Amino acid sequence: MSPRTVTRLAAPAVLPSDPACSVVRDGVLDLAEDGRIAWCGPRARAPELPSTASVRELPGLLLPGLVNAHCHTPMTVLRGMGGDLPLLRWLTEVMWPAEAKLTGPDVRAGMLLGCVELLRAGVTTSVEMYFYTDEVIDAVLAAGSRVVLTPGIISAPGWDRLGTWQQMLAEVSARIDADGLRHGPGERIELGYGPHAAYTLPAEALPAVADAARERGALVHLHLAETREEDAAQRAEYGSVPRMLERLGVLDGSRSRVLAAHAVHLDAEDIALLARHRVAVAHCPGSNAKLAAGTAPVVALRQAAVPLALGTDGPASSDDLDLWSHARLAGRLARLASGNAAELTAPDLLLLATRHGAAAIGRDDLGALEPGRWADVVHVSTDDPAFLGLDDGPGADAGLVSNLVWAGGGRLVRDVWVAGEQVLADGEPTRVDRSRAQSDARAVAARLRG
Repeated sequence: MSPRTVTRLAAPAVLPSDPACSVVRDGVLDLAEDGRIAWCGPRARAPELPSTASVRELPGLLLPGLVNAHCHTPMTVLRGMGGDLPLLRWLTEVMWPAEAKLTGPDVRAGMLLGCVELLRAGVTTSVEMYFYTDEVIDAVLAAGSRVVLTPGIISAPGWDRLGTWQQMLAEVSARIDADGLRHGPGERIELGYGPHAAYTLPAEALPAVADAARERGALVHLHLAETREEDAAQRAEYGSVPRMLERLGVLDGSRSRVLAAHAVHLDAEDIALLARHRVAVAHCPGSNAKLAAGTAPVVALRQAAVPLALGTDGPASSDDLDLWSHARLAGRLARLASGNAAELTAPDLLLLATRHGAAAIGRDDLGALEPGRWADVVHVSTDDPAFLGLDDGPGADAGLVSNLVWAGGGRLVRDVWVAGEQVLADGEPTRVDRSRAQSDARAVAARLRG
């Protein structure tokens, strides 16, 4: 028996993020008692509601929660530090020394405030690489958001305080074996592996992580080819980092789930290799631009059918956790690179942030308003100059999506549901006190700069 509908959300427009990126006018979305979507479509064709169901009439539009495919959200407490340095100096001179001062409670404070920031931008799922796993999970469950958490595995100066890479790997495996890949209310927590990068781990660590992940069906999430300098030794020996990963057996086609963050410095052979092994790429244009790392070859990656998603990277490198602004930058950079003003259209960008982003991380239960998927839903206000009408007519649907992506975005998010539970109401979190979360994170930031 299908779970009963407990809430019906109705709006003048619903964007289900189906493959065609269609617009449903006068649409409704039924949320089931198990936190999943029961039905989505036009009101005129909606099924009869049980007598116990409630109906909420909302102005504006509804769409799926966005997926931020690469982030280090606890770094909200490090925002603004080393802001004008290139990547390796930024890491070694500013970030890593500051992170050495972080405690578990510090990480929880940064993650909690970051979760609130993500939800206020309509981002319901973030793929995180960080440390202090218990504290990150606790913050996510407190805020009510959703995370794919890949605890960091690293072997670099100063990081031995958290153990060896072997100990970090063993801890992740033990957690998955104890709790399963997904757990928590509404399966809000998914666990994976976060080998930091080829240049911060010995070569033997990478296949060890890949083997453990394959055994458990878990995601491997790593930084790849972000700058040329960071991977100089690997390039000298293997030709490129993707070729290194293939030779070491990290990539194994359909048997592996691999998410490569950045993927900026790739040649045609690298791109073909990623496509062959179905390696997904988390494109982080904001961070790459700020650190002058370069621009990922998005047009070539799309042409090769490499699965693509969007990421903000951490708030200490990109500053902004609003995935909408990064989507707009991705579109603009792709158009400049290709000379094609139709490269990465508004529907393309919306799907990258929702349906395609979820697919890239191996989640067919997120990223779209379809029966059976989790009811992660965003309500966007259209009472704004970005939207000068929702009326039907020639081109109206395309205009609505275009205005949402290019002119609207996170500042217009009003309400958010995760697994059917409202976790943002009229722009404010329902589970935590935003002022208190901000005050706690500010105290951490002040200590780190003291």
